[in-house]
Amino acid sequence: MFEYFYHEIFRRTIISFGSLFNDITIKHENADDVVTSQLRVPLAYGPTQKFLARLKQSPDLNKSIALTLPRMSFEFIGLQYDPSRKVTTTQRFTKGLAADKTSISKAYMPVPYNMTFELSIMTKLNDDMLQIVEQILPYFQPSYNMTINLLETIGEKRDIPVILESIVSKDDYEGDFTTRRALIYTLRFSAKTYLFGPISTATADIITKSTVGFIAGNLSGTVPDRDVSYSTERRALKNYSGQILTVLMDDVAVDDTVIKVVEPDNITVDTYIDLDGEEVYVKSVGTDSITVSRGQDGTTMTTHLNGAEIKSITAADADLIPDGDDFGFSGAFG
Repeated sequence: MFEYFYHEIFRRTIISFGSLFNDITIKHENADDVVTSQLRVPLAYGPTQKFLARLKQSPDLNKSIALTLPRMSFEFIGLQYDPSRKVTTTQRFTKGLAADKTSISKAYMPVPYNMTFELSIMTKLNDDMLQIVEQILPYFQPSYNMTINLLETIGEKRDIPVILESIVSKDDYEGDFTTRRALIYTLRFSAKTYLFGPISTATADIITKSTVGFIAGNLSGTVPDRDVSYSTERRALKNYSGQILTVLMDDVAVDDTVIKVVEPDNITVDTYIDLDGEEVYVKSVGTDSITVSRGQDGTTMTTHLNGAEIKSITAADADLIPDGDDFGFSGAFG
């Protein structure tokens, strides 16, 4: 417990939330309904009070450095555990690393937390405010799902619902005629995210070979009457490496066991091949054909067209089997 880890989940969620509102524009029209200006509304991370203080510290409205409106800001303001999404705390899941498909990682199930955000919209004109709000509200009914890569190392992506909880409006206009007006809308959101604990490797925990020994005999004998061991190793049921051995020379019917191929010399006897998703066992190799057993390990026997690719199934493919794949086992008596 308390080993160091940092998945940047809060940071990723905050950035994803801000990205939702990063491309909002408003337009100004004249009396003839001709667009005179178009402005992309600036968005920044920080409290609303910071921007209001900046407005009040700029008494000269004509200064070029004065803070311009409209403007938006957002802030992460709270965090709360969500018991309604809780799952078994001792349950684990495994997944292959995004960069290395042969390595498997394991982690406990994530912990659900709700992140609270506030989006503040500040404008001088009421029409500007209405344009901005109307571009936001239709997407929240009341939630909007954003997909976040929470754990980049294992490629764990989840849909995080963002729920619009409340809308509060305020007209911050006090003082004399020279005081700048700031019309403020505050939208409060809740993002239902997940937090993951430390990720550990599970590659060494995956069973790739198992052996069962069976000994039979009477109690008085010193030498058993029967001593048999059965060993199994994982074996891929299809091609993962993309290696192509040859192609079909002719169409193949469902019940064909002799298949004509262009380059039979590339195929080895007593091996498995991948024929368009059907696993086939090679019994013998001829000058222009191979004799096979069709539909191995529960794969479906089907027709195949001339020119279809025949791919290899080797030990290299067994190493590329993704986590959760329904792979088979090769057995041998000893």
